[in-house]
Amino acid sequence: MIQPIDILKKYWGYSAFRPLQEDIVKAVLEQKDVLALLPTGGGKSICFQVPAMAMDGLCLVISPLIALMKDQVNQLQKRGIAAEALHAGQGKREIDYLLDNAANSDLKFLYCSPERLKTELFIERIKKVVAKRGVCLIAVDEAHCISQWGYDFRPAYLEIADLRDLLPQPPIIALTATATPLVREDIEVRLKLRNPQCFVKSFSRPNLSYSVRFEEHKERKLLEVLQRVSGSAVVYVSTRKHAREVAQWLSQHHISADYYHAGLTFQERSAKQEDWVHNRTRVIVSTNAFGMGIDKPDVRVVVHMDLPDNLEAYYQEAGRAGRDEKKAFALIICNQADIEHLRRKTEQALPELDTLKEVYQMLGNFFQLAVGSWPDESFDFDFDLFSKRFQRHPLEVYHALKVLGEHGVIHLSESFFSPGKVRFAIDQRKMYEFQIANAQFDALIKALLRLHGGELYQNFVTLQENNLSALLGQSVADIRKSLSHLQQRGVVEYSEQKERPQLAFLMPRQPTDKLPIDQKALKAKRKLKMGKMESVVAYVHNREECRTRQLLVYFGETDYGRCEVCDNCIDRHKHEQDHKEKATYRKAIDELLAASTGYSEEQLIKKIKPRNKELLLELLAELIDHGDLHYDSYGYIKPSRSH
Repeated sequence: MIQPIDILKKYWGYSAFRPLQEDIVKAVLEQKDVLALLPTGGGKSICFQVPAMAMDGLCLVISPLIALMKDQVNQLQKRGIAAEALHAGQGKREIDYLLDNAANSDLKFLYCSPERLKTELFIERIKKVVAKRGVCLIAVDEAHCISQWGYDFRPAYLEIADLRDLLPQPPIIALTATATPLVREDIEVRLKLRNPQCFVKSFSRPNLSYSVRFEEHKERKLLEVLQRVSGSAVVYVSTRKHAREVAQWLSQHHISADYYHAGLTFQERSAKQEDWVHNRTRVIVSTNAFGMGIDKPDVRVVVHMDLPDNLEAYYQEAGRAGRDEKKAFALIICNQADIEHLRRKTEQALPELDTLKEVYQMLGNFFQLAVGSWPDESFDFDFDLFSKRFQRHPLEVYHALKVLGEHGVIHLSESFFSPGKVRFAIDQRKMYEFQIANAQFDALIKALLRLHGGELYQNFVTLQENNLSALLGQSVADIRKSLSHLQQRGVVEYSEQKERPQLAFLMPRQPTDKLPIDQKALKAKRKLKMGKMESVVAYVHNREECRTRQLLVYFGETDYGRCEVCDNCIDRHKHEQDHKEKATYRKAIDELLAASTGYSEEQLIKKIKPRNKELLLELLAELIDHGDLHYDSYGYIKPSRSH
């Protein structure tokens, strides 16, 4: 067997593992189940990718986020490692092809969204994989999603445990960056981990200074921070409109800034992201759509201009600062109005059962689904169109869909970009005959062959639509129309480009009055979310305890002392220093006044020569207020008689 360190050097170019990585890799290679908690940026993917490369067979990776899946697959492919992803938005034929490829090729990593696990097609093809080449490892990324006590519960994650019946041999490695002790316990039970080895890296980030500032003029404070702290920055806000406004305001004040959110096109998002990654833009102002899969180590400051929903999300987003282990800052700028807004927003995100039933009924009407029907494929979902058609606020719709997702009724993916793909469905001889008989498609077929060659007869290829358009002198819309026509005639297998969220039904359409949502579960979820929100409020209000310690205690790490770099630690240290300095000044004042008939303020300052004049004057004011000193009729300071 190739040694893990040699795999790490060959494919990743690293000469050594980070702390805990090597121990985790060793445990997996010893066929043990593993639960690994590594903070954001801690190198979780290497913990399953390296041992999988050292073993024979396919590694099945379950991941909840399409964007993250696609990013990891791209990274593996760039390293010359065979990897593919199976997710919402792919057509039946493409899914069929990918699963067939998993059984009949040397594909090493198959990334899969949890919703795909229970489909009949997936189960049958995984059986073929086991029979032909075996599954060496099951990796469960973002494993906190399996717990109802977590902040991002995904009911489909509960299906993962059933893989143990189908795949009893391979070990399972569960990975997460954010899990409280209750969630960790839940992960072990719900994944049916067998005597798992648990690896927990401290959640502390010694180089990261956490702070909270209460400000009425938040933009002014943001500008001050960015002028004081140089380097790359991320500013998180809660709405697309606010992202645009803050970026424009910073630009007007000569700070290089741009905005980012899920409503932009793929090309716009890619361009903005590239400019920021390569330091052509200094500050990116974004909703929480930004950051997944982006590993930029030199971010110096992350600022939250709106309060996060929970401390798990805050820890992950703030943790994007200082991954190079140099000094960095995580700052929340807020005011009392923000706290009231967060409470209202959390309430609004918890719709009543009647609202859930109404939105579910609208979904059935929107997609024209009869009760009992269960579509195999996901649908493009347009929030604005849906909301306008049924005259509902998009946020109300979004929250209702999210809760329906948490109860396993539907699944709504994040907005993601998936390019069009095509594959020839007939052999070369039949294709030649088709071209002769259908001259109107000859130029398109020749252009595809010119761009992609014979691979079209073997695999799905990613369409280069702009190149095709330039070659043919046709619009992209016309090319898509022609490809759809060729698919209808069985000549090609074609999957259109997607750039919208995907909505999938996870069970046959239910009668609205029989919607499987438990009122008791709704109340429990409400209590959980309200509790997490109040933890955020408690964090921003707590001006005494070390910020890092507050976060670590939340995640179950209770033996941490103080970071000495957060705002509370610095304030405490300053207070202690001031207290010592005042004691020194007090002693000097007492000695001077004991040997004289009194001094003016100016004379005392000249005699004592304080390092901090304001602190000395503050002490004098306190001593006079407390009656220890007094002014005589000539304005000289003297000890009071009772003292």
